Amino acid sequence: MKKLMIAATGGAVLGLLATSQIAGPLLAQEAADNGNVYEQLDLFGDIFERIRAGYVEDVNDKELIEAAINGMLTSLDPHSSYLSADDAARMRVQTSGEFGGLGIEVTQEEGFVKVVSPMDGTPAEAAGVIAGDFITAVDGESVLGLTLNDAVEMMRGPVGSEIIITIVRDGETEPFDVSIIRDTIKLTAVRSRTEGNAVVLRVTTFNDQTFPNLREGMEQQIEDAGGIDNIDGIVLDLRNNPGGLLNQAIYVSDAFLDAGEIVSTRGRDPEDGERFNAEPGDLAEGKPIVVLINGGSASASEIVAGALQDHRRAIVVGTKSFGKGSVQTVVPLRGEGAMRLTTARYYTPSGRSIQALGISPDIIVEQPVPRVDEEGDDSDQPRQRSEADLRGSLDNDSLTEDEILQIEEDRARAEAAAQLREDDYQLAYAIDILKGLNALGPTALAAE
Repeated sequence: MKKLMIAATGGAVLGLLATSQIAGPLLAQEAADNGNVYEQLDLFGDIFERIRAGYVEDVNDKELIEAAINGMLTSLDPHSSYLSADDAARMRVQTSGEFGGLGIEVTQEEGFVKVVSPMDGTPAEAAGVIAGDFITAVDGESVLGLTLNDAVEMMRGPVGSEIIITIVRDGETEPFDVSIIRDTIKLTAVRSRTEGNAVVLRVTTFNDQTFPNLREGMEQQIEDAGGIDNIDGIVLDLRNNPGGLLNQAIYVSDAFLDAGEIVSTRGRDPEDGERFNAEPGDLAEGKPIVVLINGGSASASEIVAGALQDHRRAIVVGTKSFGKGSVQTVVPLRGEGAMRLTTARYYTPSGRSIQALGISPDIIVEQPVPRVDEEGDDSDQPRQRSEADLRGSLDNDSLTEDEILQIEEDRARAEAAAQLREDDYQLAYAIDILKGLNALGPTALAAE
């Protein structure tokens, strides 16, 4: 401690000496910089007046200034923007879990609107929109060159009305149109169910309902299973989850961690950084966890996956996440509007930045895209015959009725697992991992 105090004092003295020698030039440079800023502001005023006086059509002063503000913010990064009073009100409604629209989370990349993810049970998902799609036109009108807010505004409309979006998709040679009927989007933050002996928690978004929904759903599934000892573990499905509220990501992570850092944020000023730590208590009581992610898992989803991965509390399965590792602060402005400004970056407990890199799974598992011939009716396929189907075959006299019933139940579970593998290969893979860990027992889980 004494060495640190000496080093700090020495640094302060050296700084003082240096300041006395170069204070003059620094002050002159600061004055020059301030002068340049004022000159640029004067230039802005000149251009504004020229537009008002000479543009070919009348302009709305308020809209012109808002466009200038938004241009200043969007030049920083894809997530900083100006929110008009209407946009700010819509954002507040969305975090409460119900709003009108298509049901897609979007960002902007190279001038086009990029789909981060479609939301579960929404018109966009039903229409076949997938994460990574680029929206190039809305109702035949190009979105190239528009701000993200303007492009989103084009996609808004009355519930029940049709919109046609033009999509460019990786692997497709030509753009194609998708028709979507707008609807009221009611997001169920967490859907819970049991597959085999695994509790599956499908988290679709991080809003005010997320942690309460997750806790209630998990407790209900465990109760229905007859207790925690009767389940193999938890699948936390974060695929196509675009994120949301930071505090909910912290609550969900904390639900499965007893201690340690969950996430940290670091801004331009080191003093503005924050660290969020877990408190004692694990809803899963040490049962193994598999987290599912893909390219549509962003922001808050990546915080949860990164925290559980770094603490070796969960095995992360799927494909690399989106890589949205920046913090946006919403600052209320006069006139009911707001400014969304990127103020920090997220870091996982091990110090990894999520930004642009995303979370890499422990086990990469692609979700196979079904071929056209696989989507047809396979009812014409001949059923495999066995010894029991042969006329006059002998009965098995070595088993009791209870044993035969048990075999039939095991066969039904195996067939259900095989069907799940066809329907959702990644989820089936996650459940197989939990089944294997549970079969190996506590020693294997401790090694994880």
